[in-house]
Amino acid sequence: MRNCARALKPMSDPTDITVLQSILGYTFTNPALLQLALTHRSAQLEEGEEQNEKLEFLGDAVLGLVMSDLLFRQFPQYREGDLSKMRASLVNAEVLAVKAQTLSLGDWLRMGRGEERSGGRGKLSILAAAYEAVLGAIYLDGGFPPVTQLVAKHFAEDLQETERMAAFDSKTRLQEITQKIFKQTPSYEVIKVNGPDHEKRFVSQVSIAGEIYGQGEGRSKKRAHQAAASQTLELLKHKNLTSLKDV
Repeated sequence: MRNCARALKPMSDPTDITVLQSILGYTFTNPALLQLALTHRSAQLEEGEEQNEKLEFLGDAVLGLVMSDLLFRQFPQYREGDLSKMRASLVNAEVLAVKAQTLSLGDWLRMGRGEERSGGRGKLSILAAAYEAVLGAIYLDGGFPPVTQLVAKHFAEDLQETERMAAFDSKTRLQEITQKIFKQTPSYEVIKVNGPDHEKRFVSQVSIAGEIYGQGEGRSKKRAHQAAASQTLELLKHKNLTSLKDV
């Protein structure tokens, strides 16, 4: 056992546990998992105690699967490559560190005095790892449903912004490509509306230089146009009209 001094948040205090679980929006059946998730490797531990690196490893995998599932269900109009880029932009260390800061995880981290003096509670890598470790702990404690619910809540605004940017990229790319190839801009038209008033699904199609290309479906006209643009990019690629690597 090492003899260095401790600098640990008093995780044994039940008030701290209650407050943090309230912030997280999840109550642990086994609170020791939460303590473990917030124990950095720099903390002085009793013999046999563990730190959070294995939970970080698990949480990274859990977050990847949950985010893939959310993207797959929320954006069925996008290709695998687009979804991969969207996922990568959402689960990078900088974004995860912001999530940890929003949840105040740094305040509850258990770490050694040296790490704390060097600003450990605010380091992006440590905060991102703590967020993943907490997700791993929640998964072990309650399974996929609570993790999925929390990730969906934590990333709700990010997903909306990601959709906006991905859609913008698809329509912008298509316009750039069609202007190069056809010297024309694409036009979008809603050709069908399905479903009841409270759950309408719009179908859009893209025309370029008088020829109909891709179609797309969405819960709004905007999403339908976006989906149609994405499919048109695929059709142009398969027709070998994008030899200049525009897509």
